[in-house]
Amino acid sequence: MLEIRPTCENCNKALSNDSDDAMICSFECTFCKDCVDTVLNNVCPNCGGGFEKRPTRPVNCLTGNCVEKYPLGTRVVHKPINKDKFQKIFETFKNIKPNKR
Repeated sequence: MLEIRPTCENCNKALSNDSDDAMICSFECTFCKDCVDTVLNNVCPNCGGGFEKRPTRPVNCLTGNCVEKYPLGTRVVHKPINKDKFQKIFETFKNIKPNKR
């Protein structure tokens, strides 16, 4: 089950459950859409993967699988991008489609 982290790892922007700006990689590294598009260029600085829009956790408890039973994550991971370290990862993966990395 997704943790649904509350902020962007790079800029620390708040990313609520229903945010259209929340993006994740397959390891659930969480960034805002602006950082993914303008800083990272769809390359995760932690794993080299690509990003997809993060799904939301239902608030309607009709099925029993909702935020009331499964609360959102509260762990803030704020580690701004080290541009020098990221450059090598970016150069390695920038021309490879995320599903081929």
